[in-house]
Amino acid sequence: MTLGKASPTNKTPGDSSTGQTSVSPVPPSYEEATAGAPKMEAGTSESRNNDGEIVTQFTWDDQNIRRVFIRKVYTILFIQLLVTFSIVSLFTFCDPMKYYIQTNPGWYWASYAVFFVTYLTLSCCTALRRQFPWNLILLAIFTLSLSYMTGMLSSFYNTKSVIMCLGITTAVCLLVTILSFQTKIDVTAYRGMLLLFCMVLFISGLVLAVVLPFQYVPWLDTIYAVLGAILFTMFLAFNTQLVMGSRQYTISPEEYIFAILSIYLDIIYIFSFFLQIVGTRQDELL
Repeated sequence: MTLGKASPTNKTPGDSSTGQTSVSPVPPSYEEATAGAPKMEAGTSESRNNDGEIVTQFTWDDQNIRRVFIRKVYTILFIQLLVTFSIVSLFTFCDPMKYYIQTNPGWYWASYAVFFVTYLTLSCCTALRRQFPWNLILLAIFTLSLSYMTGMLSSFYNTKSVIMCLGITTAVCLLVTILSFQTKIDVTAYRGMLLLFCMVLFISGLVLAVVLPFQYVPWLDTIYAVLGAILFTMFLAFNTQLVMGSRQYTISPEEYIFAILSIYLDIIYIFSFFLQIVGTRQDELL
């Protein structure tokens, strides 16, 4: 008599002589099987390659999170710039306001103190920077204080010079932003070059602080302003690509306040340096 093969689902190896059947164990549920597995971040998936190694892949959800992050950053940044340039226009075109802020420098130093405190708080306190709504409140105070400082600086220059510098700054920032999004060059990989450039600008500032009061080299402040404009234009491209993602270094979507802070400061510094380069002070017209 021919015997068929025993199925492993209804017999055990020890049952061949007795012919008794055995019940197979109940398979574990999905929750039990995945209870000890590490949790993955939202927007990522894991797969195994030919060598059995786990490879993490970014899915569409991660790209969607990055797009929402970019939209949030540039929406708030647009509101900041709108407030800043509105204050600059008010201090430039309104003669009574211009006279008041120029004859009351105490408000400038008060705004500088507020700017310095809020900047350190937002830069150093990570928990507070991520806590809503305190992060937006501090960012609003920071924006108003720096806007006042920028407006007071602009009030000492000719109106046509201020308008021209606003136009140049807008064109440069738009061009750098578009190129940073489109280019394949990874600016974030050149952090060492930016650090070296910062050291050069810092040393030049120290030399300028000593030499300029004695007017040994009248055009030294122009050279300093040109170096500053170039440096912060590079920083604008660097911070823009940090926000974009998909580069060697990126910024977390949770750090949208820090991203806004960095790009906003870059734009304000670019405007200030262009004002120093091509602007004409009112006392030079007398």
